[in-house]
Amino acid sequence: MARESTLKNMVLTLASITLLASTLLGGVYVLTKSPIDAAKVAKINSAISKVVPEFDNDPSSDKFIKELNGKKYTVYPAKRMDDIVGYAVESFTTGGFGGRIVLMVGFNADGTINNTSVLSHTETPGLGDKMVEGKSDFSVQFQGKSPENYKLLVKKDGGDVDAITASTITSRAFCDAVTAAWEVYKLCVDQNIKKEGQDE
Repeated sequence: MARESTLKNMVLTLASITLLASTLLGGVYVLTKSPIDAAKVAKINSAISKVVPEFDNDPSSDKFIKELNGKKYTVYPAKRMDDIVGYAVESFTTGGFGGRIVLMVGFNADGTINNTSVLSHTETPGLGDKMVEGKSDFSVQFQGKSPENYKLLVKKDGGDVDAITASTITSRAFCDAVTAAWEVYKLCVDQNIKKEGQDE
C-alpha cells in the first residue's frame, strides 16, 4: 500500500535532499579550494616575473595594498639584494567593451614601464583580446616608456598610444588601467622617499 503524501513528508524529504546537497557542495569546495588558490598564486607570480626586472625576493609575500581614488590596488615590490628594482602593480578598469580588465603593470626603479601582462578580461575574441601579449604588438608599445612624457591615451584622444584596430574602447580601458598603475607607482616612490628621510 502506497504511503499518502503529506506536507510533513514533503518538507522532510526536501530538507533531507537540501542537507545532502549542501554537504556534498561543501566537500567539493574544501577539496578544490587549495588547488584553485595555488593556481591563482602561480598565475600572479608568473605575471610578476614577466613584468619586472630580475629579482631575488618573493614579491607575493612582500605585497601590500595602496589606495587610490577609493579603489585598492595590490603592489608587489621586486628587490635584488634588498634594493627595489621595480614594482608590479595589479591594476584594473571596468571600462572595457566586455567589462572588467585586470592587468599586471611592471615599473622599473626609474619609473619606466618594464612590461604589462593581462590577468583577466572578457573582451571580444579577435578584437579586444588583441591587447593580450602575443596576440598583437599592442602591449609592446608601452615597454620602456615613461608615463612622465608618454601620454597614456590613444592617439584619437590626443595621446601617444596606437589603438587596436576596431577596438578603441578596449585600448582606452587598457590605457586607463596603466594610468592607474602609474599613479599607484608614484605613491610607492613617495612613501619610500619619506621613509628614507626618516631613517637618516
